[in-house]
This record gives sequence, C-alpha cells and structure tokens, in this order.
Amino acid sequence: MLRKKEKKLIVTFHTTADAMAMEKACKEAGTKGRLIPVPRALSAGCGLAWCAETEEKEQIARIMEEKKIEKEALHEMFV
Repeated sequence: MLRKKEKKLIVTFHTTADAMAMEKACKEAGTKGRLIPVPRALSAGCGLAWCAETEEKEQIARIMEEKKIEKEALHEMFV
C-alpha cells in the first residue's frame, strides 16, 4: 500500500556537518523533524536533508540563525 504524500519543509545542506548540526540543534530545542535522504526532485551537496512540518519553518530558520547552520535551500514539497 502506498503512503499518502504530505507537504513538508525540506532543508538541504552543502555539507554533512551542517545536516548533523541541524539534527542536534533541533533535538536540543525540542523541534520535531528528522534527517532524510534528499528527495530525487532536489539535489544537494551532501545528500542529506532535514524534513519537518511546514508549520516549523520559522522555528527552524531561527535555530539555523542562532547556531550558524548554513542551509543550501528551503523547500516546501510533497514527500
């Protein structure tokens, strides 16, 4: 059975270090999300992306700014 696709926020990164830093920072802040392989429709330098609910966009942007985590891009897409 196919899983229903949902609109998610996808953050791509240039480096694996930034992706791992994002995971750590979000866990510390209690922000939900998880690392996933970059969806085929996108491309990213490190092959990892952070996937979260679209409602978390402002919180995630704040965390990245505070922790100086460099993103490649922010996408809202169905995954």
